[in-house]
Amino acid sequence: MAFQDLIIQLGSLGRFQILHIIFMLICHALVVPHTLLENFTAAIPSHRCWVPILDNNTVSDNNSGILSQDDLLRISIPMDSNLRPEKCRRYIQPQWHLLHLNGTFSTVTEPDTEPCVDGWVYDQSTFLSTTVTQWDLVCGSQALNSVAKFVYMTGIFIGHIVGGHLSDRFGRRLIFTCSLLQMAITETCVAFAPTFLIYCSLRFLTGISSSSLRTNSALLILEWTDPKFQAMIMTLIISAGGTGQILLGGLAFAIRNWHCLQLVMSVPMFLLLIPTRWLSESARWLIVTNKPQKALKELRKAACMNGMKDSKDVLTLEVVKTTMKEELEAAQKKPSPVDLFRTPNLRKRICLLSFVRFVLLISFIGLLINAQYLSSNVFLLQCLYGVVSIPANALGNFSMNYMGRRITQLIFMSVIGISILAIAFLPQEMQSPRIVLSTLGGAISSASITSSLVHANELVPTVIRATALGVIGIAGSAGAALSPLFMILMTYSDSLPWIIYGVLPFLGGLIALLLPETRNKPLPDSIQDVENKRKSSKEAKKDVVAKVTPL
Repeated sequence: MAFQDLIIQLGSLGRFQILHIIFMLICHALVVPHTLLENFTAAIPSHRCWVPILDNNTVSDNNSGILSQDDLLRISIPMDSNLRPEKCRRYIQPQWHLLHLNGTFSTVTEPDTEPCVDGWVYDQSTFLSTTVTQWDLVCGSQALNSVAKFVYMTGIFIGHIVGGHLSDRFGRRLIFTCSLLQMAITETCVAFAPTFLIYCSLRFLTGISSSSLRTNSALLILEWTDPKFQAMIMTLIISAGGTGQILLGGLAFAIRNWHCLQLVMSVPMFLLLIPTRWLSESARWLIVTNKPQKALKELRKAACMNGMKDSKDVLTLEVVKTTMKEELEAAQKKPSPVDLFRTPNLRKRICLLSFVRFVLLISFIGLLINAQYLSSNVFLLQCLYGVVSIPANALGNFSMNYMGRRITQLIFMSVIGISILAIAFLPQEMQSPRIVLSTLGGAISSASITSSLVHANELVPTVIRATALGVIGIAGSAGAALSPLFMILMTYSDSLPWIIYGVLPFLGGLIALLLPETRNKPLPDSIQDVENKRKSSKEAKKDVVAKVTPL
């Protein structure tokens, strides 16, 4: 953990770190909304079957010229159980006798109907076009709309597996830049996808790059700062995602064509590639991977930007090697993902952190997929969720700094559980209380994810941190993918899925208590740090730290 002493001397939150933080926050504000983009680009508008008497201007009929649109609709489209026009069927022949029923039941047999063999007519009052209207993903093909979202989530799942390992092997900066380039290209190409299959393939690649990009952007900040600032930084990162959601809601309200909205959200990411030229690699990662000379170059760059003008005299290769002697010795052996489960303490941490993330994402996504409880206006809903997540994360940062990581997770997850369970037992007519509880649950869920990310980052060693966070992210992605499946249980009871969503956070909060507290403690750099096999080096390195202190 000697790097901690070294970074303090260079300035743990100087101009160097602040510039990196600003850049990464901008990245998150533009990247996070792509996970929720299909709320608008793949929205399902109101629709009905295309019928000649209504929608073909060339059709001439003796009676149709004097009939209103409502009358023509009544004789062409059957009504469902809610007395609304059917979305997926039409009468084979116009039912003229229905004009004379005047609310009474017909004594004739049920008219014959057929599927929408000629296509559909879509309501364009809210969305001019979506992927649903372009490829007719309704009725018998409506499941394909969910397939597209599942494919994207699968990409995120794969990204956590591949991205973390590649980051620990090739560096945070390289994988971050490649992921940003891949996401910019694939999301821009999505707007021009000629077929639904190509659209899904591009979204899959986007999911892979999205998870790798977010993981490495966080590491490039956290591994350059003191632990006492890390909760604040993670809060800012999650809040930037909330800002991105507000931006998405506003742009979607102004741009109702899905192609244009996709381009507006994607093309600016190419501009983010320009500052990556001056982005610094994690010196902590360079040292633990036995690259002290490159680490020294990055350390001098950071020291110079933070006002340490004589950094070349103070920071030398000998100082770095002496300060990080044990880390460099540990770096001689290249860690592998198997090492996460080889030693007892690290194995316990990975399993517990994975379980907490798994149950938290199940409940969080459970709230998101039923967000209509907040508002019927999807644009307002998106902005509302982004707005409430910002103060919730500020509250989470305060709580983590004063109550610690474990207690914060216990309290926040308990509030989530209480909110969801209360929703389960409130009748549909009590809309105002349901809106309040849904908003509270969504806001606290966002803060809980922040505290979970902070805690996980502080519990795993630098030498294999990205891989560890990738494994934990896999557990979270699995929970997110499984969450919608619980809604199938509504066939047995309307409240059963909500009861499951509400009980799981309580389990996650209790499991979090089994993990070590990390508030104001240095990050572990090696697996030996986690296993507590190293002797305290504070006194042994006192003289070395003095050498780094500028005169």
